[in-house]
Amino acid sequence: MLRGLYTAAAGLVTQQRRHDTATQNIANLKTTGYKQVDSVSHAFPDVLISAMSNGTIKPVGHLNTGVFAEQSVSQYLQGDNIESGKSTDFALSTDLQVADAATGKNIVFDGSGKHISPDGEVTYRPQAFFTVQDNDGNNLYTRNGSFSVGPTGEVLSAGGFKVVDSNGKPIVLTGPEDELKVDGQGNLIDLKTGLPSGTKIGVSVITRPQELVRDGNGVFHADDIQAADIRYSNATDNMQVRQGYLESSNVNVTQVTVDLNAAYRAYEANQKVIQYYDSSLQKAVNEVGRV
Repeated sequence: MLRGLYTAAAGLVTQQRRHDTATQNIANLKTTGYKQVDSVSHAFPDVLISAMSNGTIKPVGHLNTGVFAEQSVSQYLQGDNIESGKSTDFALSTDLQVADAATGKNIVFDGSGKHISPDGEVTYRPQAFFTVQDNDGNNLYTRNGSFSVGPTGEVLSAGGFKVVDSNGKPIVLTGPEDELKVDGQGNLIDLKTGLPSGTKIGVSVITRPQELVRDGNGVFHADDIQAADIRYSNATDNMQVRQGYLESSNVNVTQVTVDLNAAYRAYEANQKVIQYYDSSLQKAVNEVGRV
C-alpha cells in the first residue's frame, strides 16, 4: 500500500515543478531575450512483478514506481525582433547551420533546434549570444541586447555587465552614446570615416548550447562547455546584428498555458490518490486494528 503512496507523492512533486516552470515562462512573456524553459520528466526504473503458485514463479508484468522531474531545458528558438529606435539596443538574427560530416549537406533541425541521426546521435543547432563580462572577468552570455553607456564610456548590458568585443576586452566609447553605430556584422563604425573602427561587438557562437547554465537576469554561463565549443562569430556565419531592435521572448503562450493546466490537473489527481491512501491507512489502523 505504501508503494502507491510514494508513487503518488513523487507525481505530486513532479507536477509542482512543471507548474513552476510554466509559471516562470508566463512571467517572462515580455522579458527581452528570454528563452522558454521546458520541464523534462522521467520515470523511475520499472519493477518486475512475479507471482508464486504451487512452487512456480510466473512473471506478471512491470510496475512503474513513479516519476521525477529530471531537468529543465531551455529552448533557444529565435524570438521576434521588435524595433525600439534606440541606438544602444541590439538584436541578433541567426540561422546558424551545421554540415553533416558524412554527406557534406546542412543538417535539418526540428522545431526545437535538435537533430537525431539514424544512429541515435543528437546534434543541437549552434546559438549566438552577446558576450558580457562580470566584475571578476568571467564571460557570460545573453540574448538581451538592451545596452547602455556608463559614465566612463563602457557599454553595459541590462544587468550591468560589461559588453566585450571580439577580443574579449570591454568596449569603451570615447564619445556620447548617440555616436554608437554598428553594421550588420557587429563592427563599430567610425562616424568620421564611415568605415569600421576595428572594434566589433563580441558575439559568441556556442555549438553545445544545451549545456549552458541559466544564471538569471537573462544571462548564462558555460562552465561545463569546452573552449573548443565556443568561438566568436565571423563573416561566414549566417547571422546579423540589428541596431535599434530588441529580441522578444520566445515563449509559446498557447503551449505554456496548456502545460500549466495539465500540470494543475495532474497535481489534483495525485492529491486525490494520496487522500485515498490516507483514508485507507486510517481505517487499517483505527478499525481493522481493533478487531
